[in-house]
Amino acid sequence: MSTSAAPKPEAAYEDFAKLDIRVGRIVEVEPFPRARNPAYKVAVDLGDLGIRWSSAQITRYSADELLGTDVTCIVNFAPRNIAGFQSEILILGARNALGQVILLTPRSEVARGEAVF
Repeated sequence: MSTSAAPKPEAAYEDFAKLDIRVGRIVEVEPFPRARNPAYKVAVDLGDLGIRWSSAQITRYSADELLGTDVTCIVNFAPRNIAGFQSEILILGARNALGQVILLTPRSEVARGEAVF
């Protein structure tokens, strides 16, 4: 089963450079029953940027599995109101063959708040 999205139009490097992508560590996970799609409320420690919250459709993992996990996040999108909750960051992931969201994580230890390039 292919879950790939259609390719998007070509972008300039400047488009990518506008995104502030950082590494953070999940420090809290709460249920989010009001979300339209199964999701958690997730707190991510981004070092000097502080702790920011996200609504994340990463329910393939249990809350206990997620705690302490390093993740990559876009931190400079405007906050979004999702079912009455302010989602401040976008945690990055990709779908596996079963359609489950798999987190994009660094392969080695990276400081919290480190920029991705």
